[in-house]
Amino acid sequence: MNLLVQEPVVEVAKVVVKETIEDVPAIEEDRFGSYFAREIQELKTMANNGTSIENRPLHTFKSGATYKGQWRGNARHGKGTQRWPDGAFYQGEWKDSCADGRGYFKHSDGDIYVGEWVGNVADGKGIYYHRNLTTYKGEWSKDLQEGYGVEEWSEGTRFEGYFRNGQKQGHGIYYWPDGSQYRGAWDVNTINGRGSYIGTDGREFHGCWQDAVIHGMGRYSWSNGHQYSGQYVFDRKEGYGVFAWKDGRKYEGYWMQGRQHGEGKSTVEGGSATMGIWKDGKKAGVPNATNGITR
Repeated sequence: MNLLVQEPVVEVAKVVVKETIEDVPAIEEDRFGSYFAREIQELKTMANNGTSIENRPLHTFKSGATYKGQWRGNARHGKGTQRWPDGAFYQGEWKDSCADGRGYFKHSDGDIYVGEWVGNVADGKGIYYHRNLTTYKGEWSKDLQEGYGVEEWSEGTRFEGYFRNGQKQGHGIYYWPDGSQYRGAWDVNTINGRGSYIGTDGREFHGCWQDAVIHGMGRYSWSNGHQYSGQYVFDRKEGYGVFAWKDGRKYEGYWMQGRQHGEGKSTVEGGSATMGIWKDGKKAGVPNATNGITR
């Protein structure tokens, strides 16, 4: 009776999440913040008359940027729209010449952020559109994704979960375009910890991961009814594990690099079991108290 495990050596073929934080960049100071600061020195030289908020006609700065909206003294304050010579513009709320409140910013390269601002940075809830490639909708803190958010890619991939300092961190669900999904722990933008992979082809894995590959204890099942429960080392069965066939056959023992290797017990249809020594997936003999192996 053949007990050679013929399932794929690499179980999930490295569930590597290629979409990293670079896909939805932080709204860094040199991208958006510097825009708001360009006219600060000129604003300081303007007359600071009055403390009430008032509407004024279109103002053109020496840089070529224009602002139309509300002012308080020499500060952009209230609601207004500023446009820069390269095509970038901000439309929304201002406080003491800073973007503060709700606003819409379109960068010259087409990137868009719409949402809440504090002191010229994204802070609160907002949506970032990255040149028709990716979209992030969720919580922000100091220009970085922070808290719960949903990140989507143009080809149909989607992540729903938690972020810290702009990276996926904590619990999250990652969906592939074909409907397969991973549900579980993330650390520094990578699948790490306990989690489950559920494939549309019927394969499932529930257990431990390291750097986006199966590593540690877990249970893998196939659509044909086969199942393995045991230890993995970087996507391969290694250590002690139990492989069960749908027809009742079973191997309980040790593995190396995805194959039976070492002492193990094999059970055939009908329930009879024998001990054996295995090497590279093939039975090499039976245990012997004197010399270890008897052929």
